[in-house]
Amino acid sequence: MLLRDRCVVVSGVGAGLGLQVAAAVVEEGGSAVLGARTEANLAKAAGEIDPGGTRTAYLATDITDEARCEALAALAMERFGRIDAVVHVAALDSSFGGLQDADFATWQRVLDVNLLGTLRMTRACLPGLRERGGSVVFIGTQSALAAPSQVRQAAYAASKGALTSAMYSLARELGPDRIRVNTVLPGWMWGPPVRAYVRFTADAEGVPEGEVLGRLTERTALPDLATDRDVAQAAVFLASDRARSITGQSLLVNAGELMR
Repeated sequence: MLLRDRCVVVSGVGAGLGLQVAAAVVEEGGSAVLGARTEANLAKAAGEIDPGGTRTAYLATDITDEARCEALAALAMERFGRIDAVVHVAALDSSFGGLQDADFATWQRVLDVNLLGTLRMTRACLPGLRERGGSVVFIGTQSALAAPSQVRQAAYAASKGALTSAMYSLARELGPDRIRVNTVLPGWMWGPPVRAYVRFTADAEGVPEGEVLGRLTERTALPDLATDRDVAQAAVFLASDRARSITGQSLLVNAGELMR
């Protein structure tokens, strides 16, 4: 098991990727400390992946609130006595559009959550991570490297691109403490948001959902989209000791849509 006796803080645990990351942590022998804004979602997730409640803990956490970030990290130390990794799934991804129609107040909010909020949560976990060394895993986006033609999300892409740039500095800064910092870059990821996109587009155009899905998979080298679980497994790998010499790197999980 990749994470036996390890404790991983996971932000943004809801119905999609965050849930899959937390589930993968527990499956790999670790304990997961879950954070998200809605406590009911956290309770549901914890009940699904750890019915006995022995290997999960959770706390309603808004990553734009530094005190709540610190409280989540403190919960990990109190409950499990350690922090070995933090995986950042929490993000604001509901802003659409480009520069011409930009509402910069919305852009500021996106940056505050996706960039500064992630860094707040990272800093809150540093005291625990420094005790033994560990791993910070950002969830970025392929669109920070190449903008998709189907959907325009300039603010989201910019915020995640900034986060990937911050990764390089953090990898250098935290490396002496044996803390690794890496990013997983998903492309189109089959899970609740993309299922909703396919369904909405199919309804709007009056075409079968399979036709809309085919437009996405025709761009990939593999015949299927990566799933939430695929991305979660990549994050868990980077959180584990199997990646002990990997830092400052970005891993595309995209079924070969974009190759670098």
